[in-house]
Amino acid sequence: MMDIYYLGGEKKQLMGSLVLKDRKIYFGYDPVFLQTGLELSPFKLPLKAGIQVCEDRVFEGLFGIFNDSLPDGWGRLLLDRKLMKMGLNPGSLSPLDRLSYVGHQGMGALAYEPAIEEETLFPLKDFDTLAEEIWQVYEHNEDQFVEELLAMNGSSAGARPKILIELEGRPWIIKFRSSLDPKDMGPIEYAYHLMAKAAKLELPEARLFPAKKGSGYFGVQRFDCFNHQRKHIHTISGLLHLDHRFPSLDYEQILKVTTWLTKDQREVEKQFRLAVFNVLSHNRDDHAKNFSFMMNEKGVWKTSPAYDLTFSSGPSGEHCSLIMGEGKNPGVQHLLKLAESAELPKSQALQVFDEVKDAISQWELFAKQAGVSKSSSSRIQAVLKQWRKSSA
Repeated sequence: MMDIYYLGGEKKQLMGSLVLKDRKIYFGYDPVFLQTGLELSPFKLPLKAGIQVCEDRVFEGLFGIFNDSLPDGWGRLLLDRKLMKMGLNPGSLSPLDRLSYVGHQGMGALAYEPAIEEETLFPLKDFDTLAEEIWQVYEHNEDQFVEELLAMNGSSAGARPKILIELEGRPWIIKFRSSLDPKDMGPIEYAYHLMAKAAKLELPEARLFPAKKGSGYFGVQRFDCFNHQRKHIHTISGLLHLDHRFPSLDYEQILKVTTWLTKDQREVEKQFRLAVFNVLSHNRDDHAKNFSFMMNEKGVWKTSPAYDLTFSSGPSGEHCSLIMGEGKNPGVQHLLKLAESAELPKSQALQVFDEVKDAISQWELFAKQAGVSKSSSSRIQAVLKQWRKSSA
């Protein structure tokens, strides 16, 4: 049995318990937590008395709210490498076993007990040294750095390597490039941050940290905790039980969920603005884990700040999330239909489109400010121009 605690209020509260039996996972809310009225996962794990069972296998039978706490990509690779060093088969671990490794170190406001927590403390090294260690893990299957990098990764999700650190009293995520990324991946993502800011998207604070070797490391402040207060975060992947590894969404669905969850048309406009930005900036890695919602201590939902914004061609050159059924060549007409489906006035949609388009047209300026190489800047600019020409 595993107990889950909610850390989003003034004090730690027992949310409920998970049990794995006969390859099925069962959950029951704690009676005291039921009295809070907090719907942490209203679609798949509604707040009600009694035992609930996850009937699908999207997340190996785990409820999506808890799957959001598990690392994937880089974090999962590190944990699997550590288990193999210990002589354990990673495939033998259940989802509850993996949650025990998350413990109290997960993103968002949930904590898991009993937890397997390491007492080993590793000194924070400079980013260049960490980048070299990450490269050794990627390229040479070097295991000597696995435990250190795993401890610094926390349970953050995403394919690219990253560490969680505290700077100037605030928690930050620092990203490193993967073996598939261009050498100036950090500056490219920072240029996209500057461009998204000009497009009036809601964003966390971000910086480009200098490198002695290479072109710099992109860092972003965590928005799931502030002043040591944890915030409940839920991805649309976890909310709807959608596997982010496969195209499974349309932006129309994203906007409908936003309407239902937030009941605030201003939040719907934020999601629409993000949709326009992703289309115009050729960010096609818009999968179900890259859209999240935040719930405050009173149970009020809003969209999270936008994140993981960068140039991406997506699977087979298409968006992971369709735009009114179109993934390869979405145009203005698809975006206007999207706005209409969400009952956004056409004049408002056109204003958002023009504001985002103006920001995208300044790509070369933002690329120069961020130190993007001329070759990368020109390559991206050529794609952005091609989109503008095809959708004119």
